[in-house]
Amino acid sequence: MRTPYFRERSQLQAWYENLIANHHQEASQKVEELLNETEQDENGCWVTPTVEPRKLRLRGEQDRAYRFVYCITHRLAATRDQVIRHRCHNRRCINPRHLTIGDRRDNLQDERDRQANGVDWGLL
Repeated sequence: MRTPYFRERSQLQAWYENLIANHHQEASQKVEELLNETEQDENGCWVTPTVEPRKLRLRGEQDRAYRFVYCITHRLAATRDQVIRHRCHNRRCINPRHLTIGDRRDNLQDERDRQANGVDWGLL
């Protein structure tokens, strides 16, 4: 039996597939609105004006803003096994240049590297 988390991720993947195939212009406008709400910090992060990672709702579904920005700008319906990683390690950042895709193992390795070496801002 699958847990609600996995069921939710499958629904989100279907939602992204639908947005990309049938509502890409509307979703792209939402990305533009999200990006316009941010403030750029000293590291080039486009930070949302929220305490936690920003969420958004569109066409009956909700997801984190950074995942939405990545999936829509790359026209990718990420699977439940794919995570959107922050190269800057700032979960409130939605700068598309700071986001990359990977899996949970990649994400854990990113965190270990950050703890050992810090963030190399020159690579962003």
